[in-house]
Amino acid sequence: MKYVLVGSACLILILAFVFGSSYYKGQQAEKFGFMAQKNAELFVRQHSATLGSPDAKVYIVEFMDPACETCAAFAPFIKNIMANNPGKIKLVIRYAPFHDGADNFVKILEAARMQGKYWETLDIMFKTQGVWASHHNYQPEKLWGFLPQVGLDVERIRKDMHDPSIARIIEQDMADVKALNVQKTPGYFVNGRPLQVFGYRQLQQLIQSELDAQYPK
Repeated sequence: MKYVLVGSACLILILAFVFGSSYYKGQQAEKFGFMAQKNAELFVRQHSATLGSPDAKVYIVEFMDPACETCAAFAPFIKNIMANNPGKIKLVIRYAPFHDGADNFVKILEAARMQGKYWETLDIMFKTQGVWASHHNYQPEKLWGFLPQVGLDVERIRKDMHDPSIARIIEQDMADVKALNVQKTPGYFVNGRPLQVFGYRQLQQLIQSELDAQYPK
């Protein structure tokens, strides 16, 4: 009888933990969904780079770092989902340069935007990341050599990346990182709902659930 009681108590504790965890995740999803409606600026700032139709009803907000290996790995995955759902998804890029020195790569990317080469620069950064940022071994001097491939004026980049407006963008994004409790990159929100269990399949399911809700068949 003693062992039965102990086993029953353990089972109750396990069930309580599972229920509590599910309830917490549900509360978090509701919280961020509400914030997306009432405080949309936390997710999309005026300075945020966006890709996709202005009429899209599904917003993927990604907090990322150009030197983040996982961000680079997920970039083709996101592009593929957008290509398979034309006009329905908008990608919003936000910054979370957590590692020392990583903000310099954000500054390069924002300086490239001043030349109208934002997405091309991000693409070449991700494609060559293994050369200049492998395992967080940042070697920015190796990145410079790739930038002319997308038609950038490198000397202008070196100057523009120190523009105070770029520092303010990073400061604002990091404030939103804190407000939204983003712990690592990439951090995804889909229409304000956070990706709570990280993975390709989980992200696809989250995106699909919003597509189904916003574009019912």
